[in-house]
Amino acid sequence: MSRILKEKLPELLKKNSDLKFLEIGAGSGIHLETAKELGLKNIFSSDIDKKSVNHCNLLGFNCIHSDLFKEIEGKYDIIIFNPPYLPEDMREPKDSKLATTGGKKGNEIILKFLQQAKDHLEKNGKIFLITSSLSPEINFEELGYKEKEVGCEKLFFERLCIWELSLNVFP
Repeated sequence: MSRILKEKLPELLKKNSDLKFLEIGAGSGIHLETAKELGLKNIFSSDIDKKSVNHCNLLGFNCIHSDLFKEIEGKYDIIIFNPPYLPEDMREPKDSKLATTGGKKGNEIILKFLQQAKDHLEKNGKIFLITSSLSPEINFEELGYKEKEVGCEKLFFERLCIWELSLNVFP
């Protein structure tokens, strides 16, 4: 995701130097650091894990505790999400499931995110989202988005893809 942000954010900043950036699931804050390094000033974030929220706040970022968009207000030009995307595995320890398991099939959290994101994305905004081949394919158009695959990586057991999504606004 950081590589894609380094490619995409500079061109978006040229068009709008006052971009509002939101990361859902900030985790360690690595993508927040990338956004800051690239010159973004309006950086917001959230995480469902309170330890991650505290960590990101200690790094100097505005991070709140929220389950997806539950506590998020306003609209953003850029929303990024590196979601838990793996199908449920009963053998996985409970403490790691929060970061890795996206539901029984693996894409339930992503689908919930996409439904909620519409209310928080500016008309010309962009979402950058990671999906895995281990979860069912998502029909972005059916959910109201235009999609563009901007990067994929084949790992030994799965294919991870980063998508650039925008609202599918019909005239």
